[in-house]
Amino acid sequence: MAAADLQAWVGRRETARDVLAPVPLRALAATLETGWPEPSPGVEVPPLADWLYFLPIVPASQIGPDGHPTKGGFLPPVPLERRMWAGSRLLFTAPLRVGEPIERRSEILKVAQKDGRSGPMVFVTVRHEVHGPTGLAVEHEQDIVYLPLPERWTPPPPVPLPGDLAWTEQRRCDPVLLFRFSALTFNAHRIHYDRDYAREVEKYPGLVVHGPLQAILLMAAATARHPDRRPASFVFRGVRPLFDHDAVTLAARETAEGALELFTANGDAAVAMQATLSWRTAA
Repeated sequence: MAAADLQAWVGRRETARDVLAPVPLRALAATLETGWPEPSPGVEVPPLADWLYFLPIVPASQIGPDGHPTKGGFLPPVPLERRMWAGSRLLFTAPLRVGEPIERRSEILKVAQKDGRSGPMVFVTVRHEVHGPTGLAVEHEQDIVYLPLPERWTPPPPVPLPGDLAWTEQRRCDPVLLFRFSALTFNAHRIHYDRDYAREVEKYPGLVVHGPLQAILLMAAATARHPDRRPASFVFRGVRPLFDHDAVTLAARETAEGALELFTANGDAAVAMQATLSWRTAA
């Protein structure tokens, strides 16, 4: 697809509406054993849990060979086979509460074509604004990357986990966990549950742990250790894939400014996701 055709998608907008029903929150808390409070009406929704809503519900006839909805529609039909959620930047401006109606306003901000070590790449940046009854609650810029299918698995150079950590936590990201999270987010991308597809088509050595799952695990672990603090911003990006056979570590270190640098890492202590969580200043 020509660059000019891709740029035509910049500025495209979409609005979606939903209700913060309790069942998805209860199901995610059970799946991850987060210790979140019972999601009764009026209870504050944990940060990032709004990702359980506004799901991409399309007919089965509109699902592509990778399990994603077929390309086109709101997102541009980039002619590269592999697509991933590469990272995000979020601001939390007001709480969302169980039972409230919510609205998400999305806009494509940028489409950028680059050349990487694996070939051509296309980055699509989407801005989402989530509004509750009192107004804007979450501002979210999401980066989606499109890549060609590789001929073989070539891992990126490892980024070692820092040594000056404030805490670590071990997690098991087995196929059952990946399947349940895929079901909760209505994500049919086959790299998360179809081992033959993941290995033979996309050339991964195992099932891929979702990027948003890693982000939610990091957020949940950090907020559980700081129940008296409220997140102000959260930035994350994927560094290398994490797989179901990996021994997964969640880790954090404190910055001089009082924020937390957060990491997921595999059994070789190679970083898979890195993030920064900043706290809201007490009034």
